[in-house]
Amino acid sequence: MAGRSRRKHGTAELPSREELLAFIAENPGRAGKREIARAFGVAAGDRPALRRMIADLVDEGVIEKSGKRLGRPGLLPPVTVLEVTGRDEDGELVARPANWDNERGGAPVIVIALERGKRRVPAPGIGDRVLARITETPETSVDERYSARVIKRLARRPVTVLGVFREAPEGGRIEPVDRKQAPLTVAAGDTGAAREGDLVEAETLKSGRFGPAKAHIVERIGNLSSERAVSMIAIHQHGIPHVFPDDVLAEAEAAADLADTVAREDWRDLPLVTIDPPDAKDHDDAVHAAADDDPKNAGGIVVTVAIADVAAFVRPGSALDREALKRANSVYFPDRVVPMLPERISNDLCSLKAGEDRFALAVRMVFDKSGHKRRHGFHRIVMRSHARLAYGQAQAAIDGRPDEVTGPILDHVLRPLWNAYAVLTRGRDAREPLDLNLPERKLVLKPDGTVDRVIVPPRLDAHRLIEEFMIQANVAAAESLEEKRSPLVYRIHDAPSLAKLEALRDFLSTIGIKLPKSGTFRPADFNRILARVAETEHGALVNEVVLRSQAQAEYSPANIGHFGLNLRRYAHFTSPIRRYADLIVHRALISAFRFGRDGLPRGIDDRLETIAGEISTAERRAMAAERDTVDRLIAHFMAEHVGDGFTGRIAGVTRAGLFIRLDDTGADGFVPIATLGEDYFFFEEAAQALVGEVSGETYRLGDTVDVRLVEAAPVAGALRFEMLSEGRPGAPAGRDKRGKGIKRRLPARRGRRR
Repeated sequence: MAGRSRRKHGTAELPSREELLAFIAENPGRAGKREIARAFGVAAGDRPALRRMIADLVDEGVIEKSGKRLGRPGLLPPVTVLEVTGRDEDGELVARPANWDNERGGAPVIVIALERGKRRVPAPGIGDRVLARITETPETSVDERYSARVIKRLARRPVTVLGVFREAPEGGRIEPVDRKQAPLTVAAGDTGAAREGDLVEAETLKSGRFGPAKAHIVERIGNLSSERAVSMIAIHQHGIPHVFPDDVLAEAEAAADLADTVAREDWRDLPLVTIDPPDAKDHDDAVHAAADDDPKNAGGIVVTVAIADVAAFVRPGSALDREALKRANSVYFPDRVVPMLPERISNDLCSLKAGEDRFALAVRMVFDKSGHKRRHGFHRIVMRSHARLAYGQAQAAIDGRPDEVTGPILDHVLRPLWNAYAVLTRGRDAREPLDLNLPERKLVLKPDGTVDRVIVPPRLDAHRLIEEFMIQANVAAAESLEEKRSPLVYRIHDAPSLAKLEALRDFLSTIGIKLPKSGTFRPADFNRILARVAETEHGALVNEVVLRSQAQAEYSPANIGHFGLNLRRYAHFTSPIRRYADLIVHRALISAFRFGRDGLPRGIDDRLETIAGEISTAERRAMAAERDTVDRLIAHFMAEHVGDGFTGRIAGVTRAGLFIRLDDTGADGFVPIATLGEDYFFFEEAAQALVGEVSGETYRLGDTVDVRLVEAAPVAGALRFEMLSEGRPGAPAGRDKRGKGIKRRLPARRGRRR
């Protein structure tokens, strides 16, 4: 190690950051903490410091951990288990890692290199599992950057495929939902009850080396031409539980008798109201506000938030509770909801219906005129909602257009709510949470479940009011449970990693914005950047890029705060009908304040970390399923417009091509780099751009472009576009800023520009 800079620790020298990264890169799949310590001669007493260095690199995303081994992000270990999934365009067998974590992105495609000679391992078939030695082959295409040589064929495990059944004279075939999977053939005796166009689940059968793989159908899910079939694809593909077992439904029907045993305060005269979307079927939060009559708090307010008392009906250890934990949250598709709890609970017993007595947990919060909370208290109550309002309906009343429901309560209920919101806004502005401006599109469906149109609903003060009331109630719950030293599950959101900040800094520099090189970043720092570009052509783009730089929020019993909201402590309390994390917090409050015997079960402390991990995973599963369903519905809608031209923005840039988001529908599609221009194109990561080698023609993230839709694959939810716009002028590619040669791609293939 002579000549390298070393880092002192006590009397010993630790490897530098550069040395660590070099060692890990030179020893792919073989570098662990013990090997690193041995290679650099790190003494036993200095190994905790070495572990902290490695942990920092993992947190930054510079390296990743697989078991006890460390490696570069995205790289595969030298020996791993693969599943053979099909063949590529050249007829070569391709595979994917058997235990790929989807959080890392799409699984890499690996080409199976068949051995020659007498001692070769028999060639695997589609569906086989093999132990293989992996080689990175960067000179090949981005899609197939790895090759593998089979060491051993493993015991075969049936591969389940979701796809659309197509009838044929002697059986049929299955077109997989996943476009990366090859079609399957089905013999006449293996079709079951499937008919043309049915969505089916099938298991692959042992196949020969040549010809399409075979399968037999194990379940008919439904026909794609029927209503709500599209969301069923995501439900099955992501393994979302959607049918309640009989014992769960039986418990839900009998749950009404459970809640009567709890002593409660009677708040039925307090004019609490619910404000929700117009099509909401469950109403789990109600609000009230009034001026504080304490002369010592002039200009202050009292805000009350009441939340449905789900814990009274769903007891720990019951079948209802086990199923709720299994689902972890409700999943919201454009055409249906897969609820966490049966409708008897979510839409009836725990829905705060107007004019009906309902049980709730309530928090009463007192704020000063600056919006700073002075105190709060929790109560277990019986309440009666005085009105069911929609967001637009409540907003219209405040804007001078009351109706028969809002008119009678305008002065004594609605105006005090808006006055309270104005006070809380002062506190929010002083806190400076991350303030992204990302309009959210909504699909409006026809009666048959297909897309009618895509809209961007207006963002009203009524929405912001409820959002801010709920945030404050969530903060109060976390604060009270911390004070009581109670176990709880926090909603945490980490600050952006150094790696993501570096990527953001590189991108912002391309549009003339400098991100400070060092120091602690706060949401306010991002807000200043967003304010600077708000009225420019870069506004929408910078909002997107800043969002991508953020960590993902999750649940944890260990608190690190919530970066985006700029809060030191935060816990979800306000939606126990649809989130299991909130149910845990409700039970914790019941135990902490001795509101009854239906609080946290014994021994929950030891299980909270596992539960938090499960519900965080389920949340990501729900988000992926919801996103996939929207993509498929949009692809169905766009299939009628193949050949049409559209205007959009470049929403993503990769080595493989450009992702385009259309302005009018928000539909996402792809322009392959092989169809782009009459030049070699290079990916410049810092600029998030594809740049022509000779012409300098540049396509950059955020650019407005015209495209033509050339293919729509509704089942896969995929769109492919052809670029119609010329790229912006730029310097020819081929060398980076340090003069280092950039690896040359295969030539881009393109037909005549239209």
